[in-house]
Amino acid sequence: MDPTTVALAPETLARWQFGITTVYHFLFVPLTISLAALTAGLETAWVRTGKEKYFHATKFWGKLFLINIAIGVATGLVQEFQFGMNWSDYSKFVGDVFGAPLAMEALIAFFFESTFIGLWIFGWDKLPKKIHCACMWMVSIGTLASAYFILAANSWMQHPVGYEIDKQTGVARLNDIWHVLFQNTAVVQFTHTVSSAFLTGGAFMIGISSLLLWKIKKQKDAGEQVDRKRTVTLRSSLRIGLVTAMIAGVLVALSGDQLAKVMFKQQPMKMAAAEALWDTECPAPFSIFAVGNVNKGHNSVEIELPGLLSFLADDNFTSCVPGIHETAKAEAEKYGGSPNDYIPNIFVTFWGFRLMIGIGLTAAVAAGAGFWLTRKKRWLLPEHRRGEDEIPKLMLTNKKELGPTVTKWGWRVGMASLVFPFIANSIGWIFTEMGRQPWAVFGLFRTADSVSPGVSQTEMAISLTVLTLLYAVLFWINVRLMKKYALKGPDTDEEPPTKDPKLRGPSGGDSDDDDADKPLTFAY
Repeated sequence: MDPTTVALAPETLARWQFGITTVYHFLFVPLTISLAALTAGLETAWVRTGKEKYFHATKFWGKLFLINIAIGVATGLVQEFQFGMNWSDYSKFVGDVFGAPLAMEALIAFFFESTFIGLWIFGWDKLPKKIHCACMWMVSIGTLASAYFILAANSWMQHPVGYEIDKQTGVARLNDIWHVLFQNTAVVQFTHTVSSAFLTGGAFMIGISSLLLWKIKKQKDAGEQVDRKRTVTLRSSLRIGLVTAMIAGVLVALSGDQLAKVMFKQQPMKMAAAEALWDTECPAPFSIFAVGNVNKGHNSVEIELPGLLSFLADDNFTSCVPGIHETAKAEAEKYGGSPNDYIPNIFVTFWGFRLMIGIGLTAAVAAGAGFWLTRKKRWLLPEHRRGEDEIPKLMLTNKKELGPTVTKWGWRVGMASLVFPFIANSIGWIFTEMGRQPWAVFGLFRTADSVSPGVSQTEMAISLTVLTLLYAVLFWINVRLMKKYALKGPDTDEEPPTKDPKLRGPSGGDSDDDDADKPLTFAY
């Protein structure tokens, strides 16, 4: 058979299409989850303290949250259609099980989330402050619920439970929804994903705040007058971002360790592929870096930590970890076929696992370093220590204490840290899905059997091309919008609402002229 024909088979094109659209969509998901909660937290701080810096921060990060969630929803809609268009055999086989958490996500979480977003956008001068703040907390709960249902569906693909095979039709039937929703795979994967989301949101706040504070510093060095309110608002945002990313980084490591142990028990091939461990070892080392062809089972140069893979897999530095050869042979005996059929792309899994850990760890360490350097306002020291209303001396002005090299690179690392978690998130999902191959549902249904039989190579190529171009346009729109509103910074000219509206019944209650309904316009 012609290799070109195999490479461009409908299954391959369908996998590329789903991979491209899903990875791009997942760029928005972690930021949506984290920014919703962070915005709710900032508004809570404003309601409780009345400080304007929290109000301006709420409006600023809330605006970026709304842009992000709008593009995220638009890109996420395509995922649902692809199950029916490109993967109809998969949908037919698992639809009764897999469709349940997806339906719950749409009917419960998504509508819940979208309702309160509308109230939050248009309710600034219509709702009492506490109720308005509660709306954003409801949005945050909705994003978490949405993430949980989606991850429960994905976890079922990783470890199918709560089902039975219908003897007449041969398809999977749901018999225990609670087992599907609350199996340990779903719980651990949700914890790891949400921790990663808050690492992403914290890094996002760090990067943008660092950039805007750096611009203020340059203005001040040039002798220009700077906006005191803006400086104070961004300084608070930077510190909140540092704390969030630092705590989330620790939780990512802890939850990742638990997820690795679950993965070792449920998908031993994925753990072996993550290390390119071709033969069983007792104990098994973890390679930090390797040079050579991991697909052929040897490396010319390796930097290893003895026993670490055993600990990641079994919480024991001396445990045996089955190799790729032994695991593939066992799966071939259990499910049929050749052992080679059960070996995923080792290059992708080996380097994906390392890049995911390395990049995520880098972001967390950078946040920790930034938190230490900004302690006691060493980088952001007020000139006369008379409170937050003073114009702060920004980092790089305190060179005697920190030194020009440290402060110079500190801002650069802060700005660059914005992209680290996004890359780690994408690589992590690629590793998770590629390491499960050749299974669409592990041990139950193969990817090769999942594609729509009635979709031709040409049709698949057209849809792949169109959706890739469409997503490229959406990416450009999102970058432009984010850049435009992020570089504007917080609007410190806007005054917080001075009047707390009263909720009125259907009769309308008192109707003052200044409370008359205004034309419905974009809240920002």
